[in-house]
Amino acid sequence: MFLQICGGECGGEMPKRLTAQALNQEMKPGRYYDDSGTGLHIYVRKSGSKSWSQKIRFGGKQLELGLGNYPMISLAEARRIAAENKALAQRGINPKLERVKPKTIPSFKEVVEMALPSILDELKNTKHRAQWRTTLETYALPFIGSMPVNEISVNEIHVLLQPIWKNKTETASRLRGRIERVLDYAIVKGMMSPPNPAAWQGNLSALLPQKSKVKTKRNHPALQLKDAQRWWAELKERDGTGAKALMLLTMTASRSGEIRGMRWEEVHLFEKTEAKKRGYLGIWTRPAERMKAKREHRVPITSAMYELISDTNDQSGLVFKSGNLTTLSDMTLSALMKRMHASDAHGFVDQGSVLPAVPHGLRSTFRDWVAETGQSREAAELQLAHKFGSEVEHAYYRTDLLDERAKLLSKWHYFLEGKIGNEHP
Repeated sequence: MFLQICGGECGGEMPKRLTAQALNQEMKPGRYYDDSGTGLHIYVRKSGSKSWSQKIRFGGKQLELGLGNYPMISLAEARRIAAENKALAQRGINPKLERVKPKTIPSFKEVVEMALPSILDELKNTKHRAQWRTTLETYALPFIGSMPVNEISVNEIHVLLQPIWKNKTETASRLRGRIERVLDYAIVKGMMSPPNPAAWQGNLSALLPQKSKVKTKRNHPALQLKDAQRWWAELKERDGTGAKALMLLTMTASRSGEIRGMRWEEVHLFEKTEAKKRGYLGIWTRPAERMKAKREHRVPITSAMYELISDTNDQSGLVFKSGNLTTLSDMTLSALMKRMHASDAHGFVDQGSVLPAVPHGLRSTFRDWVAETGQSREAAELQLAHKFGSEVEHAYYRTDLLDERAKLLSKWHYFLEGKIGNEHP
């Protein structure tokens, strides 16, 4: 008994059970079915080429699956694949969709890079395009960047969002939407199964309070970038230790206490040859007890920074001494910024709150400049003494990127001086 199903012309007679010997012979065009009970058959074209195919029922419909060409796919391999497909169908899994899933599941960071081009094409505003990537890099990648997307659950998204949901609600909400968009891409591409763990309705809405119910924490009023050069020029006209301390705070994007407590024994200058090689003059090592994170922090000393501090006093003890030779008070710098705001015809206010800018807000001004001009996020975060990224990244950045940060601080100073604008350097 023979079995041949023809899709047009019929070939010669073939045994019901296909054999490698028969397949290696010349065969007339048509479909020749195997007797394995899986719908496996070989399709012979008029050109003589042969390809494997399988007809299988799933969900009340007949599917046809291409399994590859013969002899690249052997008879034994074709039977194995066909048997696996039939088993999937019997378990309620569509074998046609299962076979196009990626063999290796990419990480969230890898999917971000895949999804971003089409997402950014929809955005015309340069600032919004930069924010899309920066938000994910700052808040999402350190937590889930290395995770395969199919392993990301609502629990990971909840843990990621919860710390910033109350005090940075708008940022957190946008971040959630951006993560959802990236994971939508992964779902459509078959990298993970629905539902989307970053979806709000009926998902995160059960774990996080509504935006409208959250009391938003007010950020420190920051100097706007458009006012930065005008503000800096006015600060340089001011005399006194407080003005110099505020200048160094601005140049290094430091916290007030880090500057006011600065001591000369923390300053280490290189030999001339070393300084010329590195491109900066030395290192300022700030002790852990004066840092918010309670970790020692090193800052490169540029020529502009040393020029500022070298004439402050006798270069012993505190760099910035008060009138009675003690540490400057925090109010010294705050009061100076208030006076500068009051004496200027336009003032220096935060764009959002319209409140006068304060010393701590200058760190946000620095971050805005970094984002707007495409500077190194890693160098900026290290300069701000922020903890970011995974433990692997922490190990990688054990050198503090001092050389790169020195260049970053020089560019920032050039910007303040009006030597470069907001363009990419």
